[in-house]
Amino acid sequence: MKTIAQVIEGKQGPIATVEADNTVISALRVMANRGIGAVLVTDNGALAGIFSERDYARKVVLQGKDSATTPVRDIMTSKLIHVTPDMTVDQAMQLMSDKRIRHLPVLDAAGSLVGVVSIGDMVKETIEYQQFLIKQLESYIAS
Repeated sequence: MKTIAQVIEGKQGPIATVEADNTVISALRVMANRGIGAVLVTDNGALAGIFSERDYARKVVLQGKDSATTPVRDIMTSKLIHVTPDMTVDQAMQLMSDKRIRHLPVLDAAGSLVGVVSIGDMVKETIEYQQFLIKQLESYIAS
């Protein structure tokens, strides 16, 4: 089973972030342009939270807030759960399932942001691993 470090190594492009003072609509534009469901939020360069489509639906739309004037800091999830690069895909997937979250920042031992993984990344890696095991078993049985 792969580690989170191996998963983020294969991802392309810079980590999507927005500043906490940006408006919700600007964060949504970043997410739409990148084709992602969440963006990490920074405050003067430091990781401050995460903003997701779920945050938007529950904290903006349902509460009647204005996307053009509401700052991301007012509706982001600031209590972050994260993983480390040495964790396995299985461990990250279990954490996501237990906490009912879809995106996890990846922080190194010093607490620096090194990536982000999604539940989609975890499912993809799990399927690839299972396919690998099936081929190994088929090869073993055939020999």
